[in-house]
Amino acid sequence: MPKGKLFIIGGGDRPPSLLKALVAASALKQEDYVVVLPMSSASPDTGYYYFKADLETVCTNTIVNFNFTGEKVNDKNWLDSLIKAKLIFITGGDQDRFMKAVLNTPVYEAIHTAYQNGATIAGTSAGAAVMSQYMITGNELTDTAYRATFRKVVDGNIEIKPGLGLLSTAVIDQHFIVRSRYNRLLSALAKFPTLTCIGIDEETAIIVQGNNVEVAGVRQVVVMRKPEQLAITAGGLIKLKEMQFSIYTNGDRFKIDSDK
Repeated sequence: MPKGKLFIIGGGDRPPSLLKALVAASALKQEDYVVVLPMSSASPDTGYYYFKADLETVCTNTIVNFNFTGEKVNDKNWLDSLIKAKLIFITGGDQDRFMKAVLNTPVYEAIHTAYQNGATIAGTSAGAAVMSQYMITGNELTDTAYRATFRKVVDGNIEIKPGLGLLSTAVIDQHFIVRSRYNRLLSALAKFPTLTCIGIDEETAIIVQGNNVEVAGVRQVVVMRKPEQLAITAGGLIKLKEMQFSIYTNGDRFKIDSDK
């Protein structure tokens, strides 16, 4: 089991209480440093700037910006520093953009090595979506006009691509309640019925260590799993008889692979 933790934020503002929880989960010592990976963002320097400004209100550690694009994905000094970071933070933006920058590169392996060695890997919004092995891109395949939420619960509509794979037993969705993404997560559950589907709202995070999850923040986390009598009609509609549906708030704990 990896020695590290995942700190997965559903997007939105980052209140001081949530940032303090992030610092506490990371167990930062004075000599430790934080690496920001801004490749999800269309304006990487801006994404780094705002996260740094937020984190500096609760943290005195050095915070560095590693925008791994182009030749930088092979930069040995950057890669070595990434592996040794105690906290790695992935900014919001476009999760597909991030994965195009790191998939099949040494950066991907460096993130995994850091996690195995005890680093906390954190991310918000798009940086949350990339944590899963099966990543929700946000695009629809049959209803191709982009909207914040799906209008249908139909087979073959959700687009899934490879994520970082730090979380192999769950699928993550973000901005969940505020953007009413229930249809999207139901579509993910139908596609991956053996996985735990987790929707994290804004200003809220899950802290994952192994199969153990704790909720931190000011809003809620929705969990959908264990669908029964799941089927697809001749017209492509998803249906099921029942499923496990839970809503958690700050301080609640649950396990990814159990009923508890």
